[in-house]
Amino acid sequence: MLEAKIQQLQQRLTKSVLGAERPARLALVALLAQGHVLIEGPPGVGKTSLGQALASAIGGCFKRLQFTPDLLPSDILGYHLYRQHSGDFDFVEGPIFTNLLLADEINRTSPRVQSALLEAMNEGQVTIDGVTRDLTSPFMVVATQNELGMAGTFPLPEPQLDRFLLSVPMALPSAEIQQDILRKHAAGSVNSQSEKEIISAEEILEMQQRVQKVGVSEAISEYIVALCEQTRRAAGGQHTVSVRASIALLRASQAIAVIEGEEFVLPDFVKDIFVDVMRHRVQPEDASDVEQLLASVLNHVPVQ
Repeated sequence: MLEAKIQQLQQRLTKSVLGAERPARLALVALLAQGHVLIEGPPGVGKTSLGQALASAIGGCFKRLQFTPDLLPSDILGYHLYRQHSGDFDFVEGPIFTNLLLADEINRTSPRVQSALLEAMNEGQVTIDGVTRDLTSPFMVVATQNELGMAGTFPLPEPQLDRFLLSVPMALPSAEIQQDILRKHAAGSVNSQSEKEIISAEEILEMQQRVQKVGVSEAISEYIVALCEQTRRAAGGQHTVSVRASIALLRASQAIAVIEGEEFVLPDFVKDIFVDVMRHRVQPEDASDVEQLLASVLNHVPVQ
């Protein structure tokens, strides 16, 4: 039953954003692996549409927050409001209190505001005025990021990037797909965000638990560690790939196993997701191309 819903969810995402089969699959991997996803690319290529499609397909609460230069941490987390008639302070929840938060154009606000998400993304809780509040489960951040160098953008801090399970690059679709998009708009057949949900929040939690139970052999663990060690050497810095990144690669590989209907992680699953887990974390000291560096790592590290 759950396997069928996984396929329906993937089909919904693919249908919603034409030409985004790979991004749709990666978004599903992040959901199953209890991770957060960073969707990167220029404006107008479907980054926000992919996040909205995911939100419309799953149950629970969904909130969208547009990041702007004047945004404050309290606009994300919430704040205490003084009630004059009672003399008390009431807590007003921010948009972080949801199941799925779409952080649109996250790099259009300062690193100080971006860091407001750190505790929530890593520990599923927020601390406001000395009081720790738990977030609802499941909790997922889908963030979109415009290309660096565009007007009004700020680079995400490394600790922030490390908390995203994987990154999803999106580019301008081919001319043929653009024509298909125009035909859909001309015919008025663009998918509505009011489509019924495919899977409930409870079923998502069940699938996430199933991912954690996927078998991982000692050889696979050694392979993941070897890939991370080689990436550190190739990038020229021991701090480049954290232990959190190794765990992210493991969880993402387990999620692919569930999508493929397997009970154990296979080396091909690790290879399939490796670049997407590491792309946003690796910053080569010589400013070389990240994609080529990671492809070289895959070629040089033998399967255990």
